[in-house]
Amino acid sequence: MKVLVAGANGHTGRLLIQYLKDDGHEPYAMIRKEEQKPEMEKLGGIPVVADLEGDLGHAVRGMDVVMFAAGSGSKTGSDKTTDVDRDGAINLIKATEKSGTKKFIMLGSFGAGRDLGEPEEGQEAMHHYIKMKKEADEYLMGTELDYTIVRPGGLTHDESTSKIKVGETVERGSIPRADVAKTMIAAIQEPNAYHKAFEMISGDVQIEDALKSL
Repeated sequence: MKVLVAGANGHTGRLLIQYLKDDGHEPYAMIRKEEQKPEMEKLGGIPVVADLEGDLGHAVRGMDVVMFAAGSGSKTGSDKTTDVDRDGAINLIKATEKSGTKKFIMLGSFGAGRDLGEPEEGQEAMHHYIKMKKEADEYLMGTELDYTIVRPGGLTHDESTSKIKVGETVERGSIPRADVAKTMIAAIQEPNAYHKAFEMISGDVQIEDALKSL
């Protein structure tokens, strides 16, 4: 399948490009800068230069699946968090709808499906980040797209175990980025993961079986 990965130059995005290629898909690496092209090609991706805050029609055209793996993180300032994590995601969702592509896989944030309440002292930036992710998720869930929203716990660079724990909510924990990428890709072929939003951490269930249990 032709799969567009927004945020392809990020840690998880790079893994998505590699694993999609390994699994026989045709990964398109959406990047913001021309100079990032050679690196994406080396990973096995077809570079597409586009900005989440601009016109995305050319980026999503002809795709079978669109993945959002971009993120400002919680340390870039609230304006950029709003621009990328909420508005950029919604812009990509709208472009996907307009293009006729049906499958959209969102890399969300742990806790975005919960009642956020008021931020604790010193946690305002993270609270705003999760709030923006939550609003993007809610927009996606209001569309007719076949969406999957993956909300991982603390991301690590550990090696993949391909074993996870999923649920509408799960206890706090960590998970390798590699297993998050593998789960997003597995969701392409698993209808039971469509129209689902779930938290995930490392566990003892194989990824494919975990998605079937949702």
